[in-house]
Amino acid sequence: MKLSATPLDGGMCRFLVWAPQSDRVAVVLDGHPVPMRRLARGYHCVETVAPPGTRYRYRLDDGHELADPASRSQPEGVFGPSAVVDPAFAWSPWSGPAKDWIIYECHIGTWTDAGTFEAGIERLAALAALGVTALEIMPVAQFPGSRNWGYDGVFPFAPQNTYGGPDGLRRLVDACHQHGLAVILDVVYNHLGPEGNVLTSFGHYFTDAYHTPWGSAMNFDGPGSDEVRRFFIENALHWAWEYHIDALRLDAVHAILDRSARPFLQQLASRVPVPLFAESDANDPRLVQEFGMAAVWADDLHHALHALLTGERGGCYTDFGPISRLAAAYRHGFAFTGQRNRYRERRHGAMPTAMAPWQFVVCAQNHDQIGNRAQGERLVTLAGPRAAKVAAAAVLLSPFTPLLFMGEEYGETAPFLYFTSHTDPALGRAVRARRRREVGGNAPDPQREETFMASLIHPTAETEDFAELIRLRKEMPAGPAVVAILGPETLQLRRGRFRILLQFGGERAAALQGRLRWRTGDGGLMAAVSED
Repeated sequence: MKLSATPLDGGMCRFLVWAPQSDRVAVVLDGHPVPMRRLARGYHCVETVAPPGTRYRYRLDDGHELADPASRSQPEGVFGPSAVVDPAFAWSPWSGPAKDWIIYECHIGTWTDAGTFEAGIERLAALAALGVTALEIMPVAQFPGSRNWGYDGVFPFAPQNTYGGPDGLRRLVDACHQHGLAVILDVVYNHLGPEGNVLTSFGHYFTDAYHTPWGSAMNFDGPGSDEVRRFFIENALHWAWEYHIDALRLDAVHAILDRSARPFLQQLASRVPVPLFAESDANDPRLVQEFGMAAVWADDLHHALHALLTGERGGCYTDFGPISRLAAAYRHGFAFTGQRNRYRERRHGAMPTAMAPWQFVVCAQNHDQIGNRAQGERLVTLAGPRAAKVAAAAVLLSPFTPLLFMGEEYGETAPFLYFTSHTDPALGRAVRARRRREVGGNAPDPQREETFMASLIHPTAETEDFAELIRLRKEMPAGPAVVAILGPETLQLRRGRFRILLQFGGERAAALQGRLRWRTGDGGLMAAVSED
């Protein structure tokens, strides 16, 4: 039996909820409580008349009536009732993801003026023409208000109502497949947001044994953790089965804290039939080699490129700048594979000896690297359009899985700022203060609508360089690149018959041997591709 509300024949519906802290639970339909039968391990179940669209809450022992922790839809937001959702949908035929993932990351709220799933459909033809093969959607689990990055979601199964809810997401996914694009959904299993969160009233979803920077840690290894694991495994299956999502990006898995003999991530990978891409800053190959993740986010290539192109050396860029760091990232996927890291004041990473190049997801820009700056500046603003194109070439022509951030393909200059729309004034003040402590006192107020509006993108058709880079990438053989340092600021990659020259300063590089296929920049800043 699935959690939440499952429609049955004849307008009937099965309700199943885990509420071990309550002896008696009732599902409240149109103000009328229907008692549920208590099952083993704290589950409660009932079958009753409730066709799709029916609004409901659960009434617990203490008399509180709360939305379903596994709600499939919150039409009135986080404080409203849950709604029964019909899982049926007329899906188009789909042959599955392309072999080479070329990922385009978007935030639904700022990707279009309307900020909805449906509005995003109009962007898909341009992405397919560009050569992108997968759309990665930042988290859409129901969050408070209408403006949020998505990492404050509190109903993990419910697509955000202001984006278009379940039907809107299904239509976007189906349209992606019609355009030949796979869909990757960003999901958050390390914490949940605070506002509208009902989980603590139902069961032992959280633990005090660990802490995350963003809120209470999930209980994956304490009493009751079997049911918490079931909740999140079922969530992953829900996206795969009911929304035909092709892969999941797991947010900040280094903050999924679990000392059990069989870690949650390993169990998740064994149960979910789609690839799992793990975001982690740990440079830990065990995520792939032992836990079964399909690929990992690898920040070191970004850091090396950013340091070379902007000259920044503070914070996470402390250990980057020399061309040798970029060369190490190209050779191994990680620049740090066990060496001492000054920024962390300890050794960092391990050698990923059994990982294929495609199992590293790399970028020159993404929502974190842009949005965690006080002013949310993109690389084109920090270093100029020439530098942004050099960085794009360094990513797209790498042997790794490349990721573009929305707007990068045409040089978008709008920032991507951190924004929220909490309805609790005290929480809004706390978020504002925390943001300014973390990134600087001049950071825009996340709660102001103007902060959100400044982050909307304004697409143009000027994407020829990116389209050519993707076409070149598709001609190159799979497998690692041969890396050669040609000078203090010059690097060459060899991929089959292709030579890729990257120069970040100094004198003009010597002419590449063979036929020149693509070039951007001039003098000391250049990316060029030649063919034997």
